[in-house]
Amino acid sequence: MTEPAAAPLLRVVRGDPTPEQLAALVAVVAARAAGGPEPEPAPRSAWSDPAALVRRPLPAPAPGAWRTSLR
Repeated sequence: MTEPAAAPLLRVVRGDPTPEQLAALVAVVAARAAGGPEPEPAPRSAWSDPAALVRRPLPAPAPGAWRTSLR
C-alpha cells in the first residue's frame, strides 16, 4: 500500500522564483532548522552601559567652578 504524499513544507504564494532562489531559500531554512550554535551577543557599548554612568558630584558654586565641571 502506498503512503499519501506529505504536505510541502514551503509554498510559493506570489512571484516566480528561479531555481537558484528556491535553492537559497531551502538552504537558509534547513540551516535554521538544524539548530546550529547561537551567535554570541555583541559586546555592550560603554555608551549604553548603565554601570559606566557613574557621575562625580558637581563642584560647589564658586568663582571658576565651571572650569572644574569639565574635568
